[in-house]
Amino acid sequence: MTKGDKRSGQFKYLLGKSWLKLQGWEFEGELPPQGKFILICAPHTSNWDFVYLLAVMFMLRIRVSWLAKHTMFKQPFGRFLRWLGGISVDRRSSHGVVNQIAELFSKHEHLIIALAPENTRRKTDRWKSGFYHIACKAQVPLLLGYADYAKKRAGTGLSFLPSGDAKKDMDTIRAFYQDFRGANPEQASTIVLKEEQYGR
Repeated sequence: MTKGDKRSGQFKYLLGKSWLKLQGWEFEGELPPQGKFILICAPHTSNWDFVYLLAVMFMLRIRVSWLAKHTMFKQPFGRFLRWLGGISVDRRSSHGVVNQIAELFSKHEHLIIALAPENTRRKTDRWKSGFYHIACKAQVPLLLGYADYAKKRAGTGLSFLPSGDAKKDMDTIRAFYQDFRGANPEQASTIVLKEEQYGR
């Protein structure tokens, strides 16, 4: 790491810490020992969730990637979006999104991808299951991140490697998130996967 990287990391840390303190929020949590994992961001009910997630990333001194449609990466914005951590995903590919991202994990020693399983700020009857299938396929842990507006705290908590038993693993996730409240609790989606409702 260069001196410039260290100064940038320290600046971001202080920025994240100052933002949370200014808002009266507290930071909690730490990173798992693995260099690659999927960071779950929930509950997602407000655009402000991204700001608090960013503050947590700065305080943890990590670079987090995120997924977006390949069409967003056309010039002139492609290079900028990649600089921000964007990863282009082609949903038309016969290889499938899950396989694309699992392959990406296999090629990198360090890779953190942030996903909001609700996929929207509006209330839905279930979470999108892509995050779970990617973690199982790539054999990487899930790190559960949160922004709890009721108690003004943001950070990371439980980290675990999914077993492949969706019901068992989602029970663990539901137990973790049951006491956290989003900015608009009435818009929080039901924490359940389609695979649990209808089977594989």
